[in-house]
Order: sequence, then structure tokens, then C-alpha cells
Amino acid sequence: MDYFVTPENFLRFTTYRLSIAAALCISYYLIKRSKNLNSLYTILIATVILSAATIELMILSFGGHKSSYYSGINLLIIAVLGFLPISLPVSFSLVAATYAIYLFPILLFDKITDASLFITNNAFMISTFAVALLWRYVNHKLLINKLSLEYDLSQDKKQLQTYSTQLEELVSERTKELAISEERFRALFDNANDGIIVVDRNGTIVNVNYRFCEMHGFDRGALIGKNFGLLEAKKREDELEERMNRIIRGESLVFEDEHVRKDGSRILVEVSSKAIDIGGTVYVQSFHRDVTEKKRLQQQLFQSQKMESIGVLAGGIAHDFNNILTAILGHAEFLQEFGNLDAAATQKVKTIELSARRAGQMVSKLLSFARKGGFEAVPVNLNAIVKDTSELMERVMGKKGIRLKLETDSTIPPFDGDPNQIEQVIMNLLVNAGDAMPDGGDLSIATSEQELGTGAFLVHPLLSPGRYVVLRISDTGTGIAKQVRDKIFDPFFTTKETGKGTGLGLATVYGIVKDHKGVINLLTEEGKGTTFQIFFPASKERLPVRSEVPVYVGKEREKIFVVDDEESILSFIREALESKGYRVVVADNATYALEISKNIIDDIDLIIADIVMPLVNGTELIKHFKELKPSVKIIAISGYETLPPGGRDNVDAFISKPFERAHLISVVRRVLDSEDLRAVQ
Repeated sequence: MDYFVTPENFLRFTTYRLSIAAALCISYYLIKRSKNLNSLYTILIATVILSAATIELMILSFGGHKSSYYSGINLLIIAVLGFLPISLPVSFSLVAATYAIYLFPILLFDKITDASLFITNNAFMISTFAVALLWRYVNHKLLINKLSLEYDLSQDKKQLQTYSTQLEELVSERTKELAISEERFRALFDNANDGIIVVDRNGTIVNVNYRFCEMHGFDRGALIGKNFGLLEAKKREDELEERMNRIIRGESLVFEDEHVRKDGSRILVEVSSKAIDIGGTVYVQSFHRDVTEKKRLQQQLFQSQKMESIGVLAGGIAHDFNNILTAILGHAEFLQEFGNLDAAATQKVKTIELSARRAGQMVSKLLSFARKGGFEAVPVNLNAIVKDTSELMERVMGKKGIRLKLETDSTIPPFDGDPNQIEQVIMNLLVNAGDAMPDGGDLSIATSEQELGTGAFLVHPLLSPGRYVVLRISDTGTGIAKQVRDKIFDPFFTTKETGKGTGLGLATVYGIVKDHKGVINLLTEEGKGTTFQIFFPASKERLPVRSEVPVYVGKEREKIFVVDDEESILSFIREALESKGYRVVVADNATYALEISKNIIDDIDLIIADIVMPLVNGTELIKHFKELKPSVKIIAISGYETLPPGGRDNVDAFISKPFERAHLISVVRRVLDSEDLRAVQ
């Protein structure tokens, strides 16, 4: 443009422009290196002054106040106010200095010939200055506002970031707590000892825990989505619906139910149910406790209590019945001996006596069932018990198509025991054998003697060397399954259907054999039958030899005091003793016996007293007699088979009812003749 406007000044103006350009480059370099704000301002001010001076030289060289190059001053003013990064006061000062550099040289070195143009140019520069300054001020304000807004936004952003971070941390913490809580409750749910199930209003299973699956034998996936009613052993839809409605209405229910397991077996459960609200939806949560074993134990306890009650009842009945039988047998004997009966009447009396004896045997079995505690051991003839029991069971077995066979060894020795309990052992084993042969078969009972040496433990671990009486009962029945052989002697264990067995038979057998210091051995094979071998230690005593009862005659003036609350028994004993020459005093109750004993005790040689009487029991009565006269002989009689604990302390002999006249006379004579005779039966 210099070349077209003023060719004559082109070279000079180019020199000016190159010089100022070099100065600007140097300024730029210095600004880049400078790290001090004051040095930066100094360089910028110097650059502006040099630029203004260069433009002024060009104005003075080309037209002075008329030169069009004054527009460079305008551009410089705009640049200073609009682009330089300096404060507004410094910018204002630089603009004032720039304008002074333009104005004063013209006034000093130029002649004003066109005043209007000069004034117009100055007015334009001043207007440019004013507009640029206003623009700078407004822009500065806007910049400040913008920076303030950005700062505020930045602070708000930082605050939001802080809040966001805190919120994220809080959410993370709460999520972690929720996860821990969920894990904790999941662990409590899954590892609960009771089965837990959650169903919806329609009974559809929503969730179950591990214990519930274990109780019912199903996998969790097989239960989810199925209707809970499928597990019910008894389909009672109306009852289930009514129960569900009650629970949903807010009622908590506890009830017992029967469920079906996967394998088809059944379990009894105690259920506690309550409605729960999850996310606005009502569900029913139920806790299931397996009470199958508890119910079984309760039934066993009830059965045991029932058996105990029956035993007490049987004992009471047997005692009273023995009193009646004693009178019947005694007076039947008198009728046969002193009745002067014809043959037909004698036969009838014998029938009465035989029936009474059989009734006595039945009562003895009742007492054996009712008796508690130990037993009184006597030498036992096993063959006789086997024969009697087999005769009793032969008709029953015959009805079932079972052939009963006896193989007894007549040379076996006796063993010490209770005949009634041994009979109970044989009876229980025969009944079990009969149950094992529903379609008939062979049943054999064998007795033998066996001498066991050092290898006794090979026969049974609990056997020791010695002589044994062996009872063997074999059947050809179904045998005993291998998986239950270890449990057959457990109390209340039975393989029979409910209501058809108590589970006490073999347990009773085991207990009796153990009490007799014997062992029982089991030999069985499924489908081929079962054999029970019982080993009893042989006794060193011999069996008493039966002989005719000798006739005992009372010695002169021997006096016997008889106390019994049964008039019929009193009359029988009195007549039996008086027939042998004894003098007899009787009392029909213990209270009367206590009253008269003080007056007659010195003349009494023997006292026969019933043990079970009202008001005062026989044991206390006997103790009173011994205190009055320590030397007096005592025979205790009772409808029970044994005396109560401590009852033998003051007793010389014991006779259990019913008894025969001959046995009574025999015991009386032996007690009177003996200095110290105990436990005569």
C-alpha cells in the first residue's frame, strides 16, 4: 500500500516497518522468556511506544496533519485496548501516550493548513479511543462476570463432584452393607435348623431353604414354582384354602401336618406360618420342624405308660384272684377228703380243682408280666417249661399251619432262674416265629447241654468257658433283613405294621436272658428262617425230687395265729391246721390282730400273716409281732409271687397264693421244727 500511496517514501517506510517488526519479534522473544510481571509490562509498554513513534514518523513524512496514516494510530489504540493483556489503567495510559505521540509532534513540527480535517481526524481518534475504551470496559466487566460465573460454576462443579463422590461412597457403603445384610440373612435362611418355605397367595412355592429340601428329599429347583399342596400327604383342599385365608388376614398359625417325601415316605412336621409383605405383595412364610422322631418317642412313652398301667392293673387283679383261688382249691381238697362224695361228685370236684389250678397258672403269668425289679432264682427244669409252653402254643400254631417239634435232652442239668420269666422268653420267641411264617412252616424247640472251653468267645463274644444249658428255637420263616439285625433287641423297635406290634417282645427276651446271666445268639438268613440260641449257665444244684408229701401231725399244744382279711382263706387255713391237731387263733383284719396279739403272743408258736391287707400292711404287722416276741416263727402269705423289698427280714417262710393244703402243712411243720429256715416256697 505504501508503494501505491507514496512511492517516494516506499523504501523509507519499508525500513521503518522492518525495524518495528524486528522490534516486535525481539519483544515477543523477551515476553516468552520473561517470568516477571513487571518486566512483561515494561516490554509491552516499550513495544507500544516504539510502534506509535514509527507510525508518527510515517505521518510526519507523508502529509502531517493531512496524512491518512493517522489510521495506524487508531489501529494501535484498538490493539492496545483490545488485545494487550494489561490492566485497564495501564492500557488507558498507553493509549494517552500514543495519542500524545501523534498530537504533539504535529503541533510542533507541522503547519496546520486544514484545521477542519485535523479536527475531524482527532475527533475520529478520540471517538475510536472512547469506543475502544468503552468496549474494553464492557468486555472487562463481561469477562469478570464470565470468570466469576465460571468460577462459581467451577466451585459448584467441585461441590457437585464432592457430593457425587460422597454419594458414591455412601451408595457403595450402603450397597456393601446391603450385600452383607443380604448374605447374612441368606445364610440364616439357608442354614436354619428348621425348613423354611415362602409361597404366594395361590400356594405356589417362591423360595425354600436347604433344610426344607433335605427334609423332603427334593432339589431346590424341583420345588420352586410348584404348588405347595403337592407335598401334602392328605389332599384337603378346603382346609388348605381356609388356613391360607386366615394367614393372609394376619393370623399366625401353628399346626401339625403330614408331608410326602420324594421317596414316598412320610414325615410329620410342626408348621408355624405367618403372612409377610415384600414390595407390596403378600406372601406366606412357614417354618417346618420335623417331629417324626418326637412323635415316635411320644407314642413309645404312651405305650410304655399304658403297659405300666396294665401291669399295675394285672397285678391288682392277680392278687385278688389268687385269694379267691386259694379258697376254691382248699375247700375242693376238703370236699375230696372229707365230703363222702360219690364218684360223679368227686369227678366234678376234681374238675373244679383242675380248673382252679389252670386259673392259678394264668394268674401267675399276669404277675410275671406285672412284676418289677429282680426275681428269686430257683433251680429250673428247662425241659418241663418247654413242654408246658409248647402244649399251650401247639393249638395256636396248628391253626396257622405250623408244625411244632420238640427235641429235648433229658440229661440236661438245671440252671438258676425264674420259671415264669423263662416261660415268657419261650412264649415271645414262639409268637415271633409264628408271625414270620404266615403261610405255615416248621418250628422246632430243642434243649441240650454244652461244655464250652477257651473257644467260647467264638460262639458268642460274651460267653466264658463253662457248662451251659442251651435252648434253641428255629423256624423256616422269612428270616430277618440284614439292615435291621442290629436293632431287633432295641426297645420299641418293630418291623410290624402300626398297631400290630409293640417292639417290646425281643427287648423283653434280651432283658430276661441278661438278668439270668445268659446270652442270646441270632442265626438268620433272609428267606430261609431264623434260629435263636440261648445259653444259660448250668446250676451246681440238683432239681428237687418230687415225692409224696409226708403227713405232718401237730405236736401237743402248738398254737398258730392266722391273720388274713379274706374269710374264705381264714376258714380254709384254720380247718387245714386243726385237722392236723394244731390249735388255731384267727383274725380277719390287721387292726384286730394288733389288739389281741399283746394278750396271746406268749402262747403263740407260729404266726401266718397275709402281706397285703387294708389299714395295716402285713410287713408292719409282722414287725410288731417280732417286737413283742422275737422268737416267734413267721410264715408270710400273699397273692403276689414274691415279697416286697425288705419283706424277708422277719419272715421264716413265704407261701404264694394259691397253695395246696399239703404244701401249707409241710411248710408249717418244717418252720416249727427248724431253728432258722428262710424263704421256704
